[in-house]
Amino acid sequence: MDELLNKRTLFTLIALLIITPVGFFTKFYTGSGSSWVNNSLGGVFYEIFWCLIIFLIFAKLKPALIATVVFLITCALEFSQLWKPEFLEILRENFLVRTVIGNSFTWSDFPYYVIGSLIGFVIMIMIKKFSER
Repeated sequence: MDELLNKRTLFTLIALLIITPVGFFTKFYTGSGSSWVNNSLGGVFYEIFWCLIIFLIFAKLKPALIATVVFLITCALEFSQLWKPEFLEILRENFLVRTVIGNSFTWSDFPYYVIGSLIGFVIMIMIKKFSER
């Protein structure tokens, strides 16, 4: 059991080491289609990142539950961007805070959250299968 958990942890950490810089890269990309990459595509990697973090910390949770919870929380965060109290606006001036909680509501972000959660689900399933070998 410990070996299985260690393999799973290792594979999850490797996936996070790939996904995290790619996700941050979407915020700094300046090439063709940069507006879409900066403002939309990053949502896919955001979902995958949080799926993997929860998968790493809560090993007993099922990937479907993790992907669903991440999607729902992200949707709630998106709606929270409609709320503009001064303390949140000050926090949103910080890059990392803005990256985590966002700063402007956009309906078009929701499909990227769905895609990211689905990809996160698939990655978690693949990690589970490879860990069992």
